Amino acid sequence: MNGGLELAVVVPVFNERANVALLVERLDKALAGRRWEAIFVDDDSPDGTAEAARDLALADARVRVIQRIGRRGLSTACLEGMCATAAPLVAVIDGDLQHDETLLPMMLDMLEQDPELDLVIGSRFMEGGGTGDWDRDRAAKSAIATKLSRQVLKADLTDPMSGFFMIRTALVRDLVPMLSGIGFKILLDIMTASPRRLRFRELPYVFRSRQRGESKLDHVVALEFLIALYDRMFGRIVPVRFAMFAAVGGLGAAVHMIVVALLYTGTPLPFVPSTAIATLVAMTFNFFLNNALTYRDRRLKGARELFDGWVSFCIVCSVGAVANVGIAAFLYGVENGGWAVSALAGILVAAVWNFALSSRFTWGRYGRKPGV
Repeated sequence: MNGGLELAVVVPVFNERANVALLVERLDKALAGRRWEAIFVDDDSPDGTAEAARDLALADARVRVIQRIGRRGLSTACLEGMCATAAPLVAVIDGDLQHDETLLPMMLDMLEQDPELDLVIGSRFMEGGGTGDWDRDRAAKSAIATKLSRQVLKADLTDPMSGFFMIRTALVRDLVPMLSGIGFKILLDIMTASPRRLRFRELPYVFRSRQRGESKLDHVVALEFLIALYDRMFGRIVPVRFAMFAAVGGLGAAVHMIVVALLYTGTPLPFVPSTAIATLVAMTFNFFLNNALTYRDRRLKGARELFDGWVSFCIVCSVGAVANVGIAAFLYGVENGGWAVSALAGILVAAVWNFALSSRFTWGRYGRKPGV
């Protein structure tokens, strides 16, 4: 086969060992006569997905593997794969066989024939497309997400939540410094990050039913979508991770008050011991919720990591509590500030302290990928 690469197909995968060989077989058939490579980006799947892809690569030089250690997330996996190719065009396709790989040649032709076109998107919601066997609940959630996305994009996409598209590699490289890499919807990230309106075309396809493996969709995916929207709308004002940390802190304050009320009014415990217990409960609540949501990309796992992380988080927050009281007392007593302003200033200082130090010493100590 003469000539350089035309296309790289980036396949973000996690626990897709059963689908790897079949996907390569389908790509080989769909892209017959074209110069392409497949880049599997695996988030260290415990089922041996990366090993299965490497076995294929031994016999087929078009197959490449990036195995990420200590890093997770579909968007960042896509970006790493996109930046790892020399091909002028790059496609993103799921590793679960639910996207229609037979559209790839048409996408490739459209981009090669029109140099003004930036990307081609596979759409489930334009005429001729479909969502297969989705239940009513999933279809309703997707419709809401699509409507929200279109409001943010201010572009006439029928499927802004699509995870199946082809784009010019140079464009992706230019946009990488501006991308958040949050969540599961890299297309939304790319479209909103571009300083100019991107030229796109859409092609209809029917979303297939999963035949092998298990779906990775969960409630956290919906949360990450909302986080990505927030980041695009307000992230430059208040960083998204700090906003999440503060929100968890607000929930922790509510937990603290509930526990104090239950212990002080419902048991013989005096106020001070009730408050001490409530503080420990709230810190524990905040630690585990932050670990699951705020720092999901570097979340601690295993009994040792969780225990060490919990201890360091409690120490950081204890110092933050002292700083809170000290700042508030100083402003109220020395600077003659109002009680409300003094209290809020103390809370803000403590929140920034807790966020900065827990990011470094609780969730940053195991060498995981820094967040946003």
